[in-house]
Amino acid sequence: MEIYEEVVIVGAGIAGLATALALKKVGVRALVLERSHDLRAAGAAITLFPNAWRALDALGVATNLTSIYPPSHGGSVTSVATGAQQQVSFSGPLDRGSMEVRSVHRKALLETLAEELPPGTIRFSSKLASISSNETLKDSPTYVLHMDDGTVVKTKVLIGCDGVHSAIARWLGLSAPVYSGRAAVRGLAVFPEGHGLNHETQQYVGDGFRAGFVPLTNKDVYWGITYKKSLINGEETRDPELIQKDVLENLAKNLPEIYLDMARRCDLDTLTCAPLMFRYPWDVIFGTISKGTVTVAGDAMHPMTPELGQGGCLALEDAVILGRCIGNSLLESRKIESKRVKDALERYVKERRWRAAGMITGAYFSGWAQLAGSGWLSRFIRDKIFYGLLFSKLVDATHYDCGKLPSISSPIDNNKLD
Repeated sequence: MEIYEEVVIVGAGIAGLATALALKKVGVRALVLERSHDLRAAGAAITLFPNAWRALDALGVATNLTSIYPPSHGGSVTSVATGAQQQVSFSGPLDRGSMEVRSVHRKALLETLAEELPPGTIRFSSKLASISSNETLKDSPTYVLHMDDGTVVKTKVLIGCDGVHSAIARWLGLSAPVYSGRAAVRGLAVFPEGHGLNHETQQYVGDGFRAGFVPLTNKDVYWGITYKKSLINGEETRDPELIQKDVLENLAKNLPEIYLDMARRCDLDTLTCAPLMFRYPWDVIFGTISKGTVTVAGDAMHPMTPELGQGGCLALEDAVILGRCIGNSLLESRKIESKRVKDALERYVKERRWRAAGMITGAYFSGWAQLAGSGWLSRFIRDKIFYGLLFSKLVDATHYDCGKLPSISSPIDNNKLD
């Protein structure tokens, strides 16, 4: 079977769905190809900072989630070695509005984005096998996607939102992500009778690990632990019972009972353990992020470690900025032209390079500082320099405003792509 669509997005994660919605808002229809048989919800939950809520507001869906999930204004960080506790605040600059930090179920976010898309936008069970291009027409090449099931999808505009190990990023020539030397366990604890906790983040730092939890609702709590780990053959166990046992008997054995209770009450269907990968920031600054009318967004562009909670947040920023760049290119012409789209993608890349590279660097350094160890120098770096001096500046970076989408009065005729 052969399919032709003017705009194709590979991946129906946060970046892919948000990009499809942003394009819809500016009048452009896109086909989203997803390898799974339904919406992926790996990770159980996600913490969304003000920059993400501004992006969701631009997409018109923020209130769908803020009406369900309460905000978290800060919390505490406890040293396991000394018992010393520091209070942290997520409040940012006063002149940037009142957006707050909220943690949400990842599936709820995906469903909220997907529900705003026209029927038939997402094609599930569509695993990409290979990519080729027909560049006989220099100014308007066609990209050919060969799927595992034999389907051939042809498109003029290709956007890769296919995650950390992106096939589109490889096709562009971006370097592969590298292992950070850290791994993370994450899951969702369920309290049918209610947990009775304050809605704030609680973290614990020790020799080579950082653990924490934050309530999502009055019954669900998102918890995780990040730790140093040598990667052996690139593999981590996928058996949730073994992961839970390792947390209780090894990784978290010295943590308070309240944390151990999170691990015991975990919904094993949500429990994951994975190595933490990132792309070198200089590869984002100097690498090829767009070529012709092909580009990448989200983890496909800027995989990063999770210490700042910014992977999904930046994906939402990407979607709005990409939608705006393409939308602005349509204000002068009521049809999608390859040359205009190419220029729009170049503007998008120019706007995103340094922002993404900076957040990758900040996240990696945050993890390094927090997992440095329990010696006096490590504690000094973590407690006095990182939390004492740098944390507030990193919080400021999460209050970034990606802006709005242009107003397009009517849908663009996708059949008029030149």
